[in-house]
Amino acid sequence: MLADLQESFRQALLDPALPVPAGVTSHTMKLPPRRFAVYRNNVTMGLVNALASRFPAGKKIVGSEFFDAMATLFVRAHPPRSPVLMSYGDELPAFVESFAPAAEVPYLVDVLRLEIARSEAYHAADAPAAGLEDLQAIDPESLGEAKVVFHPAARLLRSPWPVATIHALNMGGQETTPIEDWSGEDILVTRPRLEVLTTLLPSGGYAFLTALHEGQNLGAAIEEAAGRSPAFEPGPALAGLIAHGAALRFTV
Repeated sequence: MLADLQESFRQALLDPALPVPAGVTSHTMKLPPRRFAVYRNNVTMGLVNALASRFPAGKKIVGSEFFDAMATLFVRAHPPRSPVLMSYGDELPAFVESFAPAAEVPYLVDVLRLEIARSEAYHAADAPAAGLEDLQAIDPESLGEAKVVFHPAARLLRSPWPVATIHALNMGGQETTPIEDWSGEDILVTRPRLEVLTTLLPSGGYAFLTALHEGQNLGAAIEEAAGRSPAFEPGPALAGLIAHGAALRFTV
């Protein structure tokens, strides 16, 4: 019976159309529907605020009223499965993708994905990133066979929209000026020390890092990137891998 009460309580807590579950009373035995409604509202708004904290750029793009209404529907459809809320909202981009009122802001989904990548990087395990000396320690004749173990905070994102630029504009990262070039952006998110970094990748950079992340060695990854983008430059790509703290270590 307790399990039935808990289940009916859970359902009513997220659905304002449902009545107060049988067996729920207040300490004064008066007005339990009103008290339950207050509790229901507090729980919902608490989760909406948690989403707003994780997706500040997304909220700024659509405005507080729109975001809160959308987040309320998300909360009712996707309640948290853990008391730890730092990862709550991982399903929000997929939800927004099929949320018709958000169709007028087609880049919103990828901005949310970028914010997830940044929050994951922020909460990733601490670890010293590989330095130039680690790369120099590899025998030059074996360099092409070397593989990269990525830093726990490293994340890759590809978007047909300039989402890193949009994110920066909405987070005060640069002057608020109209975006003239709406080309897509390839993005690397890292946290080599205490600060989360969002880096735009040059031509071929995404293919290079993706190949390495999938387990290919440096030689194969360079071939993959060069085949996809004739403008790819392996030297700067390797330097960027180190400079941005994307590598944890190299293995041969």
